[in-house]
Amino acid sequence: MILFFIAVILIAGIAIFIMQPSFGKLPYGTRPQQVVESPHFVDGVFKPPYFIRPIGEGHSFFTMGKRLFFEKRQVTPKVTIPSIKHDLKVIPLDQDVLIWLGHSSYYIQVNGKRFLIDPVLSSYAAPVFFVNKAFDNTTPYSAEDFPVIDYLLITHDHYDHLDYRTIKNLKKKVRKTICGLGVGEHFLRWGYRSENIIESDWYQTISLEDNFTLHTLPTKHFSGRFLKRNPTLFMAFALQTPDFKFFLGGDGGYHEDFKKWGDQFGPFDWVILENGQYNEAWKDIHMMPEQTVQAAIDLQGKNLLPVHNSKFALSFHSWDTPIRDIERLKPSATLRIIRPMIGDFVFLRDSTQQFEHWWEGLENEATDHKNK
Repeated sequence: MILFFIAVILIAGIAIFIMQPSFGKLPYGTRPQQVVESPHFVDGVFKPPYFIRPIGEGHSFFTMGKRLFFEKRQVTPKVTIPSIKHDLKVIPLDQDVLIWLGHSSYYIQVNGKRFLIDPVLSSYAAPVFFVNKAFDNTTPYSAEDFPVIDYLLITHDHYDHLDYRTIKNLKKKVRKTICGLGVGEHFLRWGYRSENIIESDWYQTISLEDNFTLHTLPTKHFSGRFLKRNPTLFMAFALQTPDFKFFLGGDGGYHEDFKKWGDQFGPFDWVILENGQYNEAWKDIHMMPEQTVQAAIDLQGKNLLPVHNSKFALSFHSWDTPIRDIERLKPSATLRIIRPMIGDFVFLRDSTQQFEHWWEGLENEATDHKNK
């Protein structure tokens, strides 16, 4: 009887824990029909059009667990990462700028419209406050710092791309939210109005205001905020404005469709792709640096902003390895790779803008501080 009551208490505790709003809600509530009618929704989950190995050749879950728990991990910075904070509310609306907000979050103001993509403006990429803590000084902006957002774009519902605290605080500023099928259920639970949410399947074209167009595309990745995998859709976006073309990549491994999309929707003026939290063991769902560059070339990109780094430690590599690795690669002569400081302006019309190598010297500073 004692064991029985202990089991009941544990089960009740887990049930109460997962009922926290930060977990969101599975897409079987108010609008399930869109999900179940999708041709990509099979046996209760979304099936990506790409084969994904659960773990890479030569690796095992045992060896990965051993590395995680027994090897010394030099993944977090020993010094404060520099960042910049501007007053976003005073930027003239006719000024075309991009601001990387750390990890995979960024803000784009272009042709008079404001876009916010995968914002994580709190200090944790998790449903609880003590997991996946952001590096110091990598969250300079809060929801209060933003002007009205015309379009909030969410690529998928992992915690490092869809943050409950951020979304709740942004609610009064967002005009329209665009996300994959099923992801809208999280927003409904968090108080967003149904008529302001656009949920889309893959391979759709969404006509926005003033000759803006958004194409929704699959990624070689997955979704989910608790135990069930792929209950919601995960995607990338090809955004066409009156003057620019953007590829907003989200998360995912390399695949040959990048070349097809470059021919179909490109050339792209700006390509934003993940470069961080990678490992050979799971390169099917997170690109290695050389694959990031190749994908940008396939997309016929003119400018590449590598993201998914410098804020959270979700892999075994050190925090600055993604920046240094992609720095050593030799891209095509027509591809410019930029690595701005978190929070700084990237002027979309200035192809000559130079960026400080802000990560250089930080390792020496850490050593000097330790010696003192």
